[in-house]
Amino acid sequence: MYHFKEYSEAFMEYLQIEKNASQYTVKYYLNDLETFYQFSKSEALEDFSDVDYRSVRVFLTSLYDRKLSRRTVSRVISSLRSFYRFLEREGNVTSNPFLQITLPKATKPIPGFLYQEELEKLFEVNDMSDPLGQRNQAILETFYATGIRVSECHKLTLKDIDFTIGTMLIHGKGSKERYVPFGRFAEIALETYLNEGRKTLLEKSKLSTDTVFLNAKGTPLTARGIRLILTKMVEKASLTVHVHPHKLRHTFATHMLNEGADLRTVQELLGHESLSSTQIYTHVTKDQLRSVYMKAHPRANN
Repeated sequence: MYHFKEYSEAFMEYLQIEKNASQYTVKYYLNDLETFYQFSKSEALEDFSDVDYRSVRVFLTSLYDRKLSRRTVSRVISSLRSFYRFLEREGNVTSNPFLQITLPKATKPIPGFLYQEELEKLFEVNDMSDPLGQRNQAILETFYATGIRVSECHKLTLKDIDFTIGTMLIHGKGSKERYVPFGRFAEIALETYLNEGRKTLLEKSKLSTDTVFLNAKGTPLTARGIRLILTKMVEKASLTVHVHPHKLRHTFATHMLNEGADLRTVQELLGHESLSSTQIYTHVTKDQLRSVYMKAHPRANN
């Protein structure tokens, strides 16, 4: 394909500048484009305009032959559909052959979440007289109070937290920002850490940083460091479940909906663009289902 490098670079600029895509999104799109380019060379397709429905079907078969998951195949097709939409806009092709391809949607698994009893065990493991224990408690309370992502947590700065109205300014995906409230437990944990533990940690590095969460050396914690902290907390609590930051996000959303929060509110708190992304949390526990039934059905009780 004569113009592959030129077109792929232009597409990358389009994703970064116009679509404000993250570096990971751009990376996956370009990887998918490279996969299609290698296929096109093997099929002797000399230009992107030579691709038709038949060649796309052959490409699709080649993806399945590689034992790729349905989810991965769907992502590749979606990437190339967007690429051809870009080529159409630029006048490089007259049609988008990937529009004709429909893939059956894979069923989304119900996200795992923690029960209240499991959470209580986690909340009890940290030594609140120790700077690292104070930090860990603040991290845990922040995750459960706000449902933020680990990427959002490690970027949190002092000026993002407003204790006067109990809200945090969260810097989300694609440079999008949102305000999320937090409750009394998170407030106490954060104030304890900021007034005591963080100051002790900061003395070790002598850094001038406004990053909220610091490591044992007094420098900003990474997303990987936060995951490791959670893993150690789980070990201390002797929990048999695997806990990662996103499971706490799932837990936040599930508990909010189980207690009567409406879907639109949870969508806004999570920073989801689409309501369908939030709908995966509308499952309820069997206990909650029974509780609602017993309270609501006229003939459930004598």
